[in-house]
Amino acid sequence: MKTIKNENSPELWLVVITLFSIMLGCRIGLSVRRVFEEVGKITVHFDSENLDSSMQSSNMSKIYIAPNPCKTEGLTTRVLAGHPDFSLRVNVGNETVRKPSYLLILTVGIRQKDIVAKIVSKFSQDFAIILFHYDGKTSEWDQFEWSQRAIHVSALTQAKWWYAKRFLHPDLVAQYEYIFMWDEDLGVEHFNAQEYIRLVKKYDLEISQPAVKSNTNLSWKMTQRRKNVEIHRFSEEPPEYCPNPFSPPCAGFVEIMAPVFSRKSWNCVWHMIQKPEEKIGVVDAQWIKHLVLPTLSDESKSINRTQARLEVRARSHAEWKEFEKRMKEAEKQHSVKL
Repeated sequence: MKTIKNENSPELWLVVITLFSIMLGCRIGLSVRRVFEEVGKITVHFDSENLDSSMQSSNMSKIYIAPNPCKTEGLTTRVLAGHPDFSLRVNVGNETVRKPSYLLILTVGIRQKDIVAKIVSKFSQDFAIILFHYDGKTSEWDQFEWSQRAIHVSALTQAKWWYAKRFLHPDLVAQYEYIFMWDEDLGVEHFNAQEYIRLVKKYDLEISQPAVKSNTNLSWKMTQRRKNVEIHRFSEEPPEYCPNPFSPPCAGFVEIMAPVFSRKSWNCVWHMIQKPEEKIGVVDAQWIKHLVLPTLSDESKSINRTQARLEVRARSHAEWKEFEKRMKEAEKQHSVKL
């Protein structure tokens, strides 16, 4: 029997494969087209109760997004994680590590390390410590024992409120009952942190600071130390300087050099919301000295300090004007909604 050899078989298989690929591509293309047509008909939203009335009255198709997509309703509190905090994790066997109740935050440069060490010595281990380094030097603090349990954050030439907005979100500090946000040039010979907290609780102060004694006139009258009183809430400025004696700068404010915030007030401060004036005061019985030392600059580079101060002041005024502008816009929008 003679065998017939099909010399065209490779070409035949190529034709079959090509036709199959075309059919499969058409099928996929039609499916994708139907999906996009359906997507084009819908609008995603999260909470219909909070939609504007104009959106609620429309006939748009809507997809319901579950408020709890991770399905954690059935999990116990022992499984769910709470707010994060700054507590360090160490391997200590079965020993329980006590979490600090308070938080001390200092914005520092290495030139003031000895003064900073004296400040820290006034705070017990019931305080977590965070150092914000504006000069980039962190390892130089290793000589201090307490530095080993502190958290160090470094960013060149930044002030403490720059750090605060980026690293001190209210959720992160929710564990701490009081937050001390201090400068590095403070004398603390007459200060005791535990006694200070006792007085703050006694007088129900949400925002406070220790009274200030200074050899210069850089402190507001409101924050200067008074004798024979534990705290005060109002300034002793004459009427010509205080047309409204119950509002800043005659009452209801503290300076930024050594403020202390309760947990509840920090949630407002971080969001730039003013607290009621009656919850703000100065603690006279625990006072500090403003040493007025150079910070955020390098004297070895012969920086014109007068010019630097003028630039900082100009920037502060510009930022305050911008803040006032935003507050007015927010008040206007709020009144329109009402």
